[in-house]
Amino acid sequence: MIYFILPFAVVLATSLIRSYGFQQSSNLHLSRQSRLISADSKALPRSVLASSADNTADTKQVEWKGAKAISGKDKELKTVLNIEQIANILPHRYPFLLVDRVVEFEPGKRAVGIKSITMNEPQFIGHFPNRPIMPGVLMIEAMAQLGGLICLSPPINNDGPGRLFFFAGINGVRWKSPVTPGDQLVMEMTLEDFNEKIGFAKMSGKAYVGGKVKY
Repeated sequence: MIYFILPFAVVLATSLIRSYGFQQSSNLHLSRQSRLISADSKALPRSVLASSADNTADTKQVEWKGAKAISGKDKELKTVLNIEQIANILPHRYPFLLVDRVVEFEPGKRAVGIKSITMNEPQFIGHFPNRPIMPGVLMIEAMAQLGGLICLSPPINNDGPGRLFFFAGINGVRWKSPVTPGDQLVMEMTLEDFNEKIGFAKMSGKAYVGGKVKY
């Protein structure tokens, strides 16, 4: 296909130049060094001029909000647990501590936590070099850690920090779309059942980016 498209493009470009009546002496200037072609606006078709005007109009219509207004959207989120408090409850550490802060917490029942995805995280070195995507298993791990904050806090755990919990199983997981660097993953976990005798907890949850369900 390439061998047929290129000659056609050359012939089409030549015919367009002729039809517009470009003249080398007046309206068309060719530089051998830069190979840039500029033409008098009068020689351009009306559709091209209209398109240029539309682009200018679009530029003028850009609504600038600024950093202060954009950052103000975060003022409604009250940090219940910061990263130091989270690290005091969870045994995980870099690079495997995957909850940055908790913004809602109902002891023994449910929690909402945030994980900010950044390009300088080690998993993106190989997943994938030219298309960084947050691995699904790490997103599940982040949710499990958020659930762990519920299970390792009163009233379920009254023995203080230092206890461990283990991921026992998962089912019904579906990913809707990729999560990439720059996204803010907002997770919600709910404790459905807890067997105090064997220390077994059953939880459910969802994760969102920009108000849309990701998994």
